[in-house]
Amino acid sequence: MPTVTVSPGGTATTTLTVRNDGDIVEAYTLEVVGDCAAWSTVEPARVSLYPGTSETVTLTFAPPRSHEVRAGETPLAVRVLPAEHPESVVVPEGTVTVEPFHELRTELEPRRRRGWLGARFRTAVQNKGNTPVDVALTGKQDGEELRLGFTPAQKRLEPGESAEMKFKVRAAKLIWFGEPATWPFEVQATEADAPVEASEPATVGATGAAGAAGAVGAKEPTRPEPVRQEPGSPDLLRPEPVPGEFLQLPVLPKWLLIVLAALLALLLAWFALVRPAVKSTAKQAATEAAQEEAARGEQQQGSATPGGPDNPAGGQGQGTGPDGQGTPGGNGGSGTGPGTGTGPGGTGTGGTQQSSATIDVESQAGGPEVAETYQVPQGKVFGITDLVVANFQGDEGVLTISFGERKITTIALETFRNQDYHWVTPIQIPENATVTAAVTCTKPGTPATGTQASGCHQVVNVSGVLSDLAR
Repeated sequence: MPTVTVSPGGTATTTLTVRNDGDIVEAYTLEVVGDCAAWSTVEPARVSLYPGTSETVTLTFAPPRSHEVRAGETPLAVRVLPAEHPESVVVPEGTVTVEPFHELRTELEPRRRRGWLGARFRTAVQNKGNTPVDVALTGKQDGEELRLGFTPAQKRLEPGESAEMKFKVRAAKLIWFGEPATWPFEVQATEADAPVEASEPATVGATGAAGAAGAVGAKEPTRPEPVRQEPGSPDLLRPEPVPGEFLQLPVLPKWLLIVLAALLALLLAWFALVRPAVKSTAKQAATEAAQEEAARGEQQQGSATPGGPDNPAGGQGQGTGPDGQGTPGGNGGSGTGPGTGTGPGGTGTGGTQQSSATIDVESQAGGPEVAETYQVPQGKVFGITDLVVANFQGDEGVLTISFGERKITTIALETFRNQDYHWVTPIQIPENATVTAAVTCTKPGTPATGTQASGCHQVVNVSGVLSDLAR
């Protein structure tokens, strides 16, 4: 049986002559069998013939335009079944050639993305044709603002197969300020193969089948002219470009510019208006403080003489008593033990003067508690208002300070370098009573020299008013 060529979605026909060479009347049933039976018909499907007569039937082939019908040669068979002598059935065979057609379906997901400089898109491509194709993506944009890169650049798809192809859109430059910019573009799936020329189609004749009751003859139809496929024809259908859009955002949004402008305006206002006023006020306050200090210095009389080994009294107070004679200031005391105490010194009028005393305490690590004292002079009362403790080496241990029989505080040395206490109401220390600083050294510290000390060393300074004892 000759070969017939048919285009998907179209039709092709051929004829088949059935002849009864028997000696009785015979009825023949005709049926197309094989892979092309679903889209092939015989008209008429049943014929009755007298002996020695024949009849021509028409075979029609109409394959759907679908990827399920592959391009290429498909076996063709027509079963001719005699009614009276079914054992004499014949099946003439031939070939139907289905022409190829190309059809691609493209979808872009998502259609719109946004970013500062670029974004990634996905393209789903499906081969709706009936032959394998090599698919490539191409992009187009009106202008030079975007660059499109595809991954992979090309992919082979079988009939009915789908694939996801990614691509990246990148802007030529950043937008630092202003409004967002919208850049439209198009993506199209194209076939990498060049257009091909279709094979020459042919009509089909059917060979006869002979049985006990008769025979089937064949008649070949007229051959049509060859058909050439041209680009742009339905068999080379290309999908329409799929539109996409990239929304490029500015790096610095508009609201940020407003905030920066407001901050700049506030800064300029500060330097132009507020800062000069603040400086003027501060300068005026400093001038007034200096004037008050100078006036206070003019009102004070006398000077403090520091105590020492030859002057345990710690200095002489100067003033004018009722008899016009100066009244001496209070006596300073001396500490006992390895440390030394320096008697209070200061200035005052009559029997009252500002005074201070310093107590040095030196002790060894792991040794017993070492206590140093300052004793209030005979006939005096010491009203303490300020207490300063210095742990300048950063020693570790415990420091206990007592005024007479009264314990004032106990401090862990490692918690401070300098500590001060102040009282609005002076703490009165009577004559011959002591201010005691007792230290238990755990670990000597490291002074500013950078070398660890061999022992602990603390300094306690007490300040206040030294007055005559009322008699």
